[in-house]
Amino acid sequence: MKQLAIIFFTILSVQYSLAQKGQITGIIHEKPAVPVSYVTVTLKERGDKAIAAGISDSKGIFRLESIPAGNYTISYSLAGFQTISIPVELKSDEVINMGTVILESDTKLLQEVSVTGQRSSVSLKLDKKVFEVGKDVLSQSGAVTDLLNIVPSVSVSPAGAISLRGNTNVLVLIDGRRTGLTQGNALEQVPADQVERVEVITNPSSRFDAAGSAGIINIILKKNKKAGFSGQLRLVGGIPNETRISPSLSYKSDKLNLFATYGIRLSDYVGLYTMKQSSRLSDTPVYLNQRQDENRHDDAKLLYFGADYKINDHNTITAAFMRNSTHDHDKTELNYLYSNKNGVIDSSLSRNGESWERRSYNQLELNYTKTFIKAGKKLTVDMQYDFWDSDKNWNLTTGRIFPNAATLPMIRTNSMGKSKDFMIKTDMTQPLDSTSTLEFGLKMEDRRVNSDFIAEQQNSEGWEIIEQIDNHLLYKELIGSAYIQFSGKTGALSYQGGLRGELTHIGIEDRSGSYTNEKNYNRLFPTLNISYRFNERATLQGSYSKRINRPRLGMIYPFNELTDLTSRYVGNPNLNPSYANVFEFTFLKNWKNITFNPSFYYQHNTGVMEDYTFRNTDGLFITMPVNINKETRQGFELSVLYNPMKWLQINTELNAFHYEEQGSYQNQSFDYSGNTFTARVSTQVKLKNKLAFQTLYNFRGANATAQTRADALHSIDIGCSKTFLKDRATLMFDVGNLFGLRKLKGRTIGSDYEISQTNIPNAARYRLTLVYRFNQKDNQTVRQAKSGNRN
Repeated sequence: MKQLAIIFFTILSVQYSLAQKGQITGIIHEKPAVPVSYVTVTLKERGDKAIAAGISDSKGIFRLESIPAGNYTISYSLAGFQTISIPVELKSDEVINMGTVILESDTKLLQEVSVTGQRSSVSLKLDKKVFEVGKDVLSQSGAVTDLLNIVPSVSVSPAGAISLRGNTNVLVLIDGRRTGLTQGNALEQVPADQVERVEVITNPSSRFDAAGSAGIINIILKKNKKAGFSGQLRLVGGIPNETRISPSLSYKSDKLNLFATYGIRLSDYVGLYTMKQSSRLSDTPVYLNQRQDENRHDDAKLLYFGADYKINDHNTITAAFMRNSTHDHDKTELNYLYSNKNGVIDSSLSRNGESWERRSYNQLELNYTKTFIKAGKKLTVDMQYDFWDSDKNWNLTTGRIFPNAATLPMIRTNSMGKSKDFMIKTDMTQPLDSTSTLEFGLKMEDRRVNSDFIAEQQNSEGWEIIEQIDNHLLYKELIGSAYIQFSGKTGALSYQGGLRGELTHIGIEDRSGSYTNEKNYNRLFPTLNISYRFNERATLQGSYSKRINRPRLGMIYPFNELTDLTSRYVGNPNLNPSYANVFEFTFLKNWKNITFNPSFYYQHNTGVMEDYTFRNTDGLFITMPVNINKETRQGFELSVLYNPMKWLQINTELNAFHYEEQGSYQNQSFDYSGNTFTARVSTQVKLKNKLAFQTLYNFRGANATAQTRADALHSIDIGCSKTFLKDRATLMFDVGNLFGLRKLKGRTIGSDYEISQTNIPNAARYRLTLVYRFNQKDNQTVRQAKSGNRN
């Protein structure tokens, strides 16, 4: 508490406004009201002597300070636009706001210059790497999860887990904050063509939460730019069944911006899981061949609507509501074949399961943003209330086939959960002068989760509880945080340093009284980012941050499903968070046709969470997460974008790293070191008449821990698109997981057992997508409510 108090009183000691002398501010836009960055703003006196100069930022804001009184001419210039010059008279200690300056395209210049490229798809900001999403076929036809598989450094597993540089401890944000759109399978309902850019933040600044030891993936959605009504209709059909209907509408005026979208998704998935197990029971070897066939059907509905209201030039409020509801109906068939070391069949069993699950996630958002006469000064307040509930029922029937046919007692389980989460935060941005800025803020999150789980077995008199599995869990989490951050620039050198303090209180209580646990995590998280810009095409960057990785709820809950006869996954209520210190150096160089981006990184983690598999006294294999001592990871990443011709684009990526783990749990040592790498190659061909083709190859090298080894993983995706009706319609066809290459193969080895598995959660998928737009140049359906934490 003392640490947070120090930060809090430091923040309070900062004045919200500083007296400035001779200041000129303003905002630069191009029609229709789109901010223009990198505009050179020059203030000259008579004789064309330059008095001051500056460059507009990403929001089009500029400011010139410490200017003596006098009569001047201010000019705005940027390649491709007409230069504007305006006379201005500045009095002593006066602050002049030039308002919004509109730049006009220089059509004559644009006709004389042959443009062979487009804006670089990769750029380095002070605390992030930004990937501009272009017209990639695969990023236009799929969902956001498909798009992330194209972004360098990022990958999505066949099961939907998002990782950054091979590390799944990543925090996914939309427009700078947590949202229900990243919960469960909601990202699969957001079309990829609604994303403007993806920010990969491997060393986040202190304004972001410290969660996610691998870093942050910030998805920036397209904003409504065109006045009046606009919208689009998106239709998707696929094999296996994937039916999506997503209409959307928006309306924009000077004062009001309304947005709404509604999505329906009906999907079928076919999965195949096989396992070979060898173990010893009472010194007798036992061999098991297991096969699981899975058919999943998901129905989902997503509703999102809201409004931005501009009270005046300096005050805006936003309110929005989102509801994501799903109904799943899954069927699974498991077959078990036991044999001895000579392959003679001992017995065989069959289990059939059927489940029904209902989930509902709701979110209310409210934002207030206040800007000031002083350019760049901003105050924001955000409030967010999330509430969700779920209900899942499993019915399991089991029968022995050999040597004697018999029907075993039926099993059923029920899992119910609900949560209420409230968040409030405020952020202040205070420019100190033309080259330095101070930021600070406060945040509080309160989360309460109730979960009930019961497992029952049928007997002659009805139902009886299995293994005393009748639990009610109450989980409470309270996180208070504060940060302060300073950024500045000296010539070509930019720097940013910050400190974030987070106080976390967690309470876990079981109704039966079998365990009660309270935990407090109080930590300071420093950050540092330094960038040196050699010229407009070359930048060198170094960064450091301390991060925390808190256990997910599923890793803490001791409840487990009983689907499999031989193995279970259970949570660990005693699991603690892990901490990471991350260092990175990266370089970005742009030539006419090539973008070259190498990076070196080092990460030291303590209290690492690792899965531990053991066999209990009943011969059942239990997997649970545990904390081990430490892990170090050091690697090299290289991304190259090559445009040899206007119609051809090749993007390659390689990430190679060495990792070393140390620690033990019970009698299991987790000491292990290894090397692995990932690679990706994407090729896109754009032909005449707006016809395009794209192929994507992903490779993940083999990797291992002390207990497990995962084999290399390959996958191929292809797609093509055709735009017609004067750009109002686009027809796309794509194939995901071509040839069914995406197979998860691995082994788990213990002192007296070995398990080999092959998992194919999704077969090859063929999709046809039609998008029709009206009154909009840029595609947009789902958008995020205005947030003060946007960058």
